[in-house]
Amino acid sequence: MPKKRSGGGLSPTQQAAKFLGVSVLAGAVLAGIALPAVGALGLAAKGSVESFDELPANMKTPPLSQRTSILDADGGQIATVYSRDRTVVPLKDVSPYMQKAIVAIEDSRFYQHGAVDLKGVLRALNKNARSGEVAQGASTLTQQYVKNVFVEEAGDDPTKVAQATQQTIGRKIRELKYAIQVEEELGKKKILENYLNITFFGQQAYGVEAAAQRYFSKSAKDLNVQEAALLAGIVQSPSRYDPVNDEAEATKRRNTVLQRMAAVGDISRAQASEAMKAPLGLKVSKPKNGCITAVKGAGFFCDYVREVFLNDTVFGKTKEERAKVWNQGGLTIRTTMDPQAQDSAQRSIKDHVYKSDEVATAASIVQPGTGKILAMGQSRPYGFGKNQTQINLSVNGSMGGGMGYQPGSTFKPIVAAAALEDGMPANKVYPSPYQMAYPSPVSACDGKRWLNDPDRPAKLENENRSEVGPYDMKEATAKSVNTYYVQMISDIGICPVTTMAKKMGVERADGRKMDQAPSIALGTQEMSPLTMANAYATFASRGMYCTPIAIESVSQRVGDQKKSLEVPRSTCSRAMSEKTADTINALLKGVVEDGTGSKAGLGSRPSAGKTGTTDERYAAWFVGYTPNMAGAVWVGDPAHKRKMSGITIGGRSYGKVFGGEVPGPIWRDMMSGALEGKPVEQFNTVHIPDGIDRNRGDRGDENRGNGGNGRGNDDGGFIGGLVGGNNTGGGGGEPGPTPTFSFPEGFFRGQNNGGGNGNGGRFG
Repeated sequence: MPKKRSGGGLSPTQQAAKFLGVSVLAGAVLAGIALPAVGALGLAAKGSVESFDELPANMKTPPLSQRTSILDADGGQIATVYSRDRTVVPLKDVSPYMQKAIVAIEDSRFYQHGAVDLKGVLRALNKNARSGEVAQGASTLTQQYVKNVFVEEAGDDPTKVAQATQQTIGRKIRELKYAIQVEEELGKKKILENYLNITFFGQQAYGVEAAAQRYFSKSAKDLNVQEAALLAGIVQSPSRYDPVNDEAEATKRRNTVLQRMAAVGDISRAQASEAMKAPLGLKVSKPKNGCITAVKGAGFFCDYVREVFLNDTVFGKTKEERAKVWNQGGLTIRTTMDPQAQDSAQRSIKDHVYKSDEVATAASIVQPGTGKILAMGQSRPYGFGKNQTQINLSVNGSMGGGMGYQPGSTFKPIVAAAALEDGMPANKVYPSPYQMAYPSPVSACDGKRWLNDPDRPAKLENENRSEVGPYDMKEATAKSVNTYYVQMISDIGICPVTTMAKKMGVERADGRKMDQAPSIALGTQEMSPLTMANAYATFASRGMYCTPIAIESVSQRVGDQKKSLEVPRSTCSRAMSEKTADTINALLKGVVEDGTGSKAGLGSRPSAGKTGTTDERYAAWFVGYTPNMAGAVWVGDPAHKRKMSGITIGGRSYGKVFGGEVPGPIWRDMMSGALEGKPVEQFNTVHIPDGIDRNRGDRGDENRGNGGNGRGNDDGGFIGGLVGGNNTGGGGGEPGPTPTFSFPEGFFRGQNNGGGNGNGGRFG
């Protein structure tokens, strides 16, 4: 007695044998399911069943790739990204007309037959025999669904897609077995639901929901009869029946579907006739995919989120695993982006720097104590056109950015923090002459020493001849005195400074090791705005450094299930004592109140910060903070070719650009808007007693400036024979005449920055 399933009927193997047997008797095994030639089959019924039994018992069904939504901290959508534009919906959210239309045109006996429609096979066989070619196929909706699963599993690999769709007996047998399994396990309604969600409707739309949105800008549940018929007709050949590019052909196909719906009794002939007279009624929505669609100028933040996902091992052990999850999609990524801060940053950038300007600006805002990136923007929009770019000027090269920019004097507070941690008093006085030779020797890490060339000693100077010491730390910081800070690093050594920088997350944007040369005090190492903003957040949080994060949470929908994924967490560590941080706060408040950063002040809201202007004015900075937000603004030429002298930026002409003049006001407006409505918090500061008599009359005017430049060749090596370094140019300060001093040949051995320019920096 034949073995039956528990629910009645033949076993899967017996169903296959019956199907194959019928085909053989008909004279063509599988010919009815669109195989090209009967004589080429060469397959006996017995061998077919044995091959059938050797297939795995269960079809591996990959989760459907879907669109991913990237949200801001308040849940507002930033952008939608996807490998395949698809939104999976349950059958109850699909118009009944759509359900009937797809069944009518693709498999009208869907609810009467099993996995294989034997009547359909014989009918197709007869028609193909009469026509002498494959004029009709007989794949059921279930078999089509199985084939689509194979295609989905192949992803975007053209070889795998070809294998999944090739017309071979082996694939047809596999398709048959899995179709029987699917019928047995899922039932008709679920198969129809899965089919409607997996199939391709053209115009980058996968699944019925995406198709309804693409062609009619409505949900699948709201499709009327003629709209449903149009979509159902597209499935057979999305390119041939594309209504966007061939309205006439699409209309014919739609009307064929309507006639078929009437023929099987889904609608009346009167309904079909009326629907056939209706226009297509397209209301096409263009595909909206990728960070280029981001709102509030957040394309680069969106891109940074993608880079985090693809690079952080929390999302997968290998890059391939992470890419697979990303391309699978169905993710809802809640980010740290504060919409108010992002809007303010982008508005300030737009007000001060035009996208068509010769130079660009980039800015980032970070929350002290958490590492949360609140905003990230730049003047050149995310895109592929004129005055657009895909390079994120705010971040390191490894995260989609460039090679960074010398931060100039904005690095000096890190030197001060290292000195304070080393025990230096906050009112330390140095002679700080206008010009001096670099002190030598200067201790570096691993027992090495930096040596100046005794025959041709390298010199540095302050920007303004009136800047002549002695100075104490407070006044030297407010005026950005170069010689003071070089004397400071010469006293404490280079290694404590690079160690402090590392504790504060400060690293070169190009990934190279920090140079061990005294000119590091003047900001010669290329950094990104995000790095500098997050470093200054350490001062704001009283010495606690927190790694930057952009992602708050991630959930993924797989089928009907939604699961939460682990996300990167900020790790916080103490970089310096509270006393040191509070002392830096006091020093940098002075910069904003009556120093080089006075144009960046926030009025009644306490703020602190530092200006920087670099090598021949290729870049200018302001990095500052309040107790609850830290931000960095860079302005310059990303290609390091246009000096900011005699230049127009944002419609305003500048003889020379300084950190306090262009970046400072950008920072002020950006932070004012970002902080609007937020609590006004006070700094923890310490009293710094004067180290010298401030009433003496030999100070000169209050102009601040930047000193000399150092250029280098890309030959590696430390200055003066200290092995292993590279760039040793100078860093920035504030307004004044261009210095006129030179360095001995071979003093600077820096990374070449393109166009023959080395990475030496302006002092200040």
